[in-house]
Amino acid sequence: MADKDFSLDQQTFKKLSRLYIIALSTIAITVIVSQLFIRKHLQGQQTDSTVINIAGRQRMLSQKLTKEVLLISGAAHLEDRIAFKNKLKATILLWSASHEALKNGNDSIGLPKTNSISVITMFDRLDPVFKTITTASNQIIQNIETTPELAKQSFTEAITVIKSEEAKYLTIMDEIVNQYDLEADQKVRWLKKLELLLMILTLVILLAEFLFIFWPTAKTVKKSLFKLLQAEKNAKKMAYDADVLSAAKEKSIKELRALTQAMNETLLFARLSSNGTIIQMGSKFSKLLGANKFNPQANFYEVISRRESEQLVIGDVISKHKKTGWQGEVKATTQNEEDIWLEMSIVPFNPTGNKSELLIVASDHTKRKGGQLEIERLTKVSFEEKMNQQKIISSKIIENQEKEQNRIAKDVHDGIGQMLTGLKYNLESIDVSDIEKTSSKIEHLKLQAADIIKGIRTATFNLTPPELTDHGVVPAITKLTKELAKLTGKNIVLVSKVNFNQRLDSLVEINIYRITQEAINNAIKYAESTHIIVSITKTEKILSIVIDDNGKGFDPEKVKNKKNGDGGMGLTFMRERINYIDGRLFISSEIGKGTRVTLNVPL
Repeated sequence: MADKDFSLDQQTFKKLSRLYIIALSTIAITVIVSQLFIRKHLQGQQTDSTVINIAGRQRMLSQKLTKEVLLISGAAHLEDRIAFKNKLKATILLWSASHEALKNGNDSIGLPKTNSISVITMFDRLDPVFKTITTASNQIIQNIETTPELAKQSFTEAITVIKSEEAKYLTIMDEIVNQYDLEADQKVRWLKKLELLLMILTLVILLAEFLFIFWPTAKTVKKSLFKLLQAEKNAKKMAYDADVLSAAKEKSIKELRALTQAMNETLLFARLSSNGTIIQMGSKFSKLLGANKFNPQANFYEVISRRESEQLVIGDVISKHKKTGWQGEVKATTQNEEDIWLEMSIVPFNPTGNKSELLIVASDHTKRKGGQLEIERLTKVSFEEKMNQQKIISSKIIENQEKEQNRIAKDVHDGIGQMLTGLKYNLESIDVSDIEKTSSKIEHLKLQAADIIKGIRTATFNLTPPELTDHGVVPAITKLTKELAKLTGKNIVLVSKVNFNQRLDSLVEINIYRITQEAINNAIKYAESTHIIVSITKTEKILSIVIDDNGKGFDPEKVKNKKNGDGGMGLTFMRERINYIDGRLFISSEIGKGTRVTLNVPL
């Protein structure tokens, strides 16, 4: 029965589809035909405005012609008469061309080649008047061109003819313009009637299609939708029944999927029976333990360790927590007698509902445990040994930092600096004298290139100055104060009370220079100071450098324990450096009263 109804619905839909195609085709044909009629009529009306405009212009040109003839007759000078003659000649040429175009048509200016009977009759009446005016005007032009000195009396007869014929011309031309306008209105009225007729026809077709096609189709679709909804309801009921029947199976599948996902995402895993024997062990866990081959019924604690004490601990944990689960740290041993530390979790679960199993999930943190043990060992070492070790580490860090800064300084100075200098020279060689806007832009780029070069030079200077390597710490600090004063515009003064030219250990000189550089940079960047004084003094055993500024100052206690942000790490590094060279650093500052930084280095 359902198959029969389905077959009938298919036949009904095929029939409705054909009816829809016929209806839509009818509407399309109606629209196309109406558009063809309207476009054809509009093409005929496109020239109406042009015809009326040119016809109206003919009246103006006839009046202009008469005016120019009168100007010729009244001209007192020969030059004026010739000038008016030229204007008259141009007017006659345009007037004659427009007359022929209105009468016989002209494609170039969009005038039709056919006129109505009424217009043709009017042009037949107009032609004798047009020819009389044209002949008289051409006669005046010819007389002036052959004998320019003729007196105006010689044009009297021609002027009289033109004046007498002008009124007739204007009268007939008015009739022609009115006739053109009347015919254009008739075309518009006819087009309105055509559009109304086509609209009525389209509405009738649409009404018929609605009554005989769309309305019956809607009823059929409604009936079909009702059947589909009933079928959907039956399908949902069947699906629900199927879901209820497969609920147990789906639960098992979900549990297996969860277990598989846990195994795939976990680094180390194993499945155990409730008594601790191995059901499955992941390949990564097996490789870690070095137990690629083992008895499938072996106990987990026997595989995870070869030492009896460790086996007892692991077996005891499994036995006590196989029902409640457990998480903690255990020590294991590989087949190669290597110690490993595992962060292990025991998760009990029931894969089939009546059989209990254990899931072991672990992560190897042997390295972390080794680090913890190493820390514990280091805490037992004496304070002096730890400090010596710290000095060695600090020495390596500082040495590597200086090597890296030397490399960066050389790369920036020899590479980027030279390329940007070449860019500046290339820009300066461009000739921009012809284009003001381009010149302004290139001049701006020159300044920008100069600023980049200046910034690169500043960066290379801040890395490792050659004076420090070649001449020692005092010449390097002297160069530092001069360059920073030049680059920043600050008043930075060096006061050296001794002629100290003694060379120190390279790392000692580097640390003295870096501490002084950091103190000056802090005064420039953060203290907003305008005057900075660097004083160098020396006793028999101590080299002392003092940096004073008149900046805004700060509270040393607030940044004493600060390990990030402006100022905090800078002071920390200064203290680390001074400790490394066995010197002493003193910082004295008050808010609003400037800052003094003093470093004393033993010689």
